[in-house]
Amino acid sequence: MSDLERICGVDDVPEDTTFLFRVRDDDGEEREAVLVRTDSDIHGWLNYCMHLTHIKLDKGSGAEMRNGEIICENHGAYFEADSGYCNYGPCQGAVLEDLDLTIDGDHVFLSDDDFSFEGTGAIETDPADRSSKSNVEF
Repeated sequence: MSDLERICGVDDVPEDTTFLFRVRDDDGEEREAVLVRTDSDIHGWLNYCMHLTHIKLDKGSGAEMRNGEIICENHGAYFEADSGYCNYGPCQGAVLEDLDLTIDGDHVFLSDDDFSFEGTGAIETDPADRSSKSNVEF
């Protein structure tokens, strides 16, 4: 594995929230993703709710988690951390888009052929581009 594919150390992935990072897809679009720790493994998911895909699960300070589930604070959807399956909420039955990972020793690597690792943290946006945080659709 190349150092360019290394996301973080295993110990950097929190037990009660998510670890936010960025990837680039095959079309060149930068996207956000999260790492989630479960009892037996670490899983990677793209950072958006399946109900409305412009809504992030982790808004920069870690996604809310409870009983092994990632919670969309906007819609109340619950996603199983180990499978990405939505078992409650407006997108019940949907599944988060996963990322292939490799755990090698104490390190987490992105091993997904469809994405390349860009860096840790959120996608930087121009403050002038920010709009209302409301989910009310007009």
